[in-house]
Amino acid sequence: MKSVLVLYHSRSGHTARVARRIWETVIAEGNQADMMSVMEADREGVQWDKYDLFIVGCPVLYGTYPKVFYSFLAKHKNELDAKPHSFFNVSVVARTPIKATPEGNRYMQKFLQNSPWKPRDVKCIAGKVDYPNWGWLDAKMIQLIMKMTKGPTSMDAVIDYTDWEDVKSYARHCLTLA
Repeated sequence: MKSVLVLYHSRSGHTARVARRIWETVIAEGNQADMMSVMEADREGVQWDKYDLFIVGCPVLYGTYPKVFYSFLAKHKNELDAKPHSFFNVSVVARTPIKATPEGNRYMQKFLQNSPWKPRDVKCIAGKVDYPNWGWLDAKMIQLIMKMTKGPTSMDAVIDYTDWEDVKSYARHCLTLA
């Protein structure tokens, strides 16, 4: 039995949902797992030595990752590097096959260049378009991006591109790292 910590940052809740599916899969496979947001982990602390494996995730918004996420990684780079680990990003651009790969996903490539932490295992997960639940400015900005990338632009569109079976497969893959 492995002990796994699933760490995530989520803005509108979808990355938290992905993290939860990973956490549930790890437990269903007979392992012990905890799940924490990076904000919670930073404020309350983490018993890093308790875990055999770290799975870390973050959404991409407007092609960037939140500064708070980069700060967390800079602060805990050594702890993350000390054990097997994997990083996943969640973005709507990963809805296309080429952009669902780390090599074809420019946001993953940007992360690998800019992050103080250099994860050894990475995964791109398709996200969710959810115009009705985004603020007006976010919805308009994403609508513009979707227009350029031939994605959905209807302001009432709610489309989950996440392949939930692939998320479970990714969780099982991560278990082989430890």
